[in-house]
Amino acid sequence: QEQLVESGGGSVQAGGSLRLACVVSNELYSRRFIYWFRQAPGKEREGVANIWTGTGNHEDQINYAATVKGRFTISRDNAINTVFLQMDGLKPEDTAIYYCAAARYTGWIKELSTNSIGYWGQGTQVTVTS
Repeated sequence: QEQLVESGGGSVQAGGSLRLACVVSNELYSRRFIYWFRQAPGKEREGVANIWTGTGNHEDQINYAATVKGRFTISRDNAINTVFLQMDGLKPEDTAIYYCAAARYTGWIKELSTNSIGYWGQGTQVTVTS
């Protein structure tokens, strides 16, 4: 069964760090981009980062939104089908529900857009206080 399960959300002061984890089912963790999105109250869901789970070493196998580049780091552990999002230098504007997601199809679908997505996790709350 295709599923994604997030963990690691919480509350932190500005400047702090959090690490999110997403365990991905076998059916989705292969030759597909896995994404992190976020949605703040009253705002649209936006892409944060994604990472390729296939083989090879491609220049753009990791992608970030401009708003988080240099502060957030996406990584993966193939042995446990898990994608991580390390968030450093957190700001109050990073407060949102963070969702793990998988591309609609296998292959090189890497646009940080909800149009790319076929599967969503349940979300985890991240709150950054000033």
